[in-house]
Amino acid sequence: MLIIGIAGGTGCGKTTVVNQILEQLPEGEVGVISQDSYYMDTTHLSLHERVKINFDHPRSIDFKLLESHLKELKAGNDIHQPVYSFIKHNRTGDTILTHPRKVMIVEGILILTNPELREMFDIKIFVHADSDERLIRRLKRDISERGRDLDEVLSRYQNTLKPMHQQFIEPMKEYADIIIPNNKYNTVAVDIVKSIINQRLV
Repeated sequence: MLIIGIAGGTGCGKTTVVNQILEQLPEGEVGVISQDSYYMDTTHLSLHERVKINFDHPRSIDFKLLESHLKELKAGNDIHQPVYSFIKHNRTGDTILTHPRKVMIVEGILILTNPELREMFDIKIFVHADSDERLIRRLKRDISERGRDLDEVLSRYQNTLKPMHQQFIEPMKEYADIIIPNNKYNTVAVDIVKSIINQRLV
């Protein structure tokens, strides 16, 4: 199994890069796991307490569960991925049955911050985007998809997202095998990744 880690700041366009890779690969041979499914279980906290959690800090992620799930997949076993609700700031209790694939893509802003997880990635990719561009995308997504209001998104960006990006995410570039600029010129980097995957699928 080839495991690819795709990281980068919030709103950098990781999903776009993932989709560009998936588009030209054989259906059924590539699976995707999102870091967002592995936020810590916060059932023991009230909604008021959950809202105050810094979800952009590495400690908000259940890396042990994510790592054990990747090991299970690599061993040829199915896993049950948690389902996370951004509205309730907690896991829903539902799971998604995920089967092993020849290629597993793991994507998320903090996945390169964990040394054990980094060791499991055969290819480490960092998607770079301008900070203004990332903020605009985050605003659009959180307001339209996650029920946030403008003040809430801007406050979170200033107080947690931006400082966490500078402290934890941006420095992870040094661990990346490939850095993809998220603009119209990223096709060469994406094509290189596709070529590497195709070679491993043969």
